Amino acid sequence: MYVETIRIAGIDTPVSRIALGTWSMGGHLWGGADNEQATRTLRHALALGINLIDTAPVYGFGLSEQMIGRALRGVRHSAVIATQAGLHWDDGPPRRNATARRVRKAVEDSLVRLDTDYIDLYQIHWPDSPVAQEETADELERLRREGKILAVGVSNYASTHRDSFSQHTAAATVQPPYNRFERSIDSAILPYARQHDLVVLAYGPLCRGLLSGNLHAQPPFAGDAVRTLDPTFKAPRFEQYLETVAALGIYARERHGKSVLALALRWVLDQGPTIALWGARRPEQLRGFEEAFGWQLTPEDLTNIDRILASTIKDPLGAPL
Repeated sequence: MYVETIRIAGIDTPVSRIALGTWSMGGHLWGGADNEQATRTLRHALALGINLIDTAPVYGFGLSEQMIGRALRGVRHSAVIATQAGLHWDDGPPRRNATARRVRKAVEDSLVRLDTDYIDLYQIHWPDSPVAQEETADELERLRREGKILAVGVSNYASTHRDSFSQHTAAATVQPPYNRFERSIDSAILPYARQHDLVVLAYGPLCRGLLSGNLHAQPPFAGDAVRTLDPTFKAPRFEQYLETVAALGIYARERHGKSVLALALRWVLDQGPTIALWGARRPEQLRGFEEAFGWQLTPEDLTNIDRILASTIKDPLGAPL
């Protein structure tokens, strides 16, 4: 099976341009966790050629990392693991904490949960304004030199944060939300990434499942706090997005013989040095990802897609930053 890959500075192994996102595997806000399903999904992803696994300690409060560690026993060499620091929940709800002491503790804890002696890509989950950027970055650089992490990345960072951060350690990636409905990174983050040779790990490329083509007018979101609380999924806006997805699906089939899911992923991949983080909880949810590879959208396609959106979405929302 053909899988497009990209290089991340500091990591020798080329990584798949579709990565497995594991937020939902942790279960919190997603209706609970299933360790057996998670193991099957992770192993299936590797078998398909998806070798980049993205997680974070806060996903299920350590549970997602633990499941990944168990699933990768004996095949750790086949995977590129990306995890994060910067959220602290030891004594209550998660809050930002990117002090040097907390970052080091987070790395040590993640190494244990992931059952590994190094982390390929280590990212700061959110900027922590009270903490000086150089404190966080200097500690990450020390961890990189110690061999506990191979590459450094940032998530949900504005350009001003990244500039001061990069003076103390070389960031290789940036992780923002990005899909055809949510494009706030077009104005600054994406051009910055192109200019500074950063790889963009785009989370939410299917907009919480909207662009999969599998959602309907009466979605069963019981136990799913993420979409239950998201204004995108509330009437009348939700119906506008469903109409758009249906129109995009017709266009994808008639123009390229592809699914709307493949069109949505291809759109993200065509925007630059990007990786699409595909969240899946079950093996069958990875079905069809390979349709996104081996072709490109033309300028005419991009114009037509823009016209479809303009004609169907009357009150769009931006990215949930």
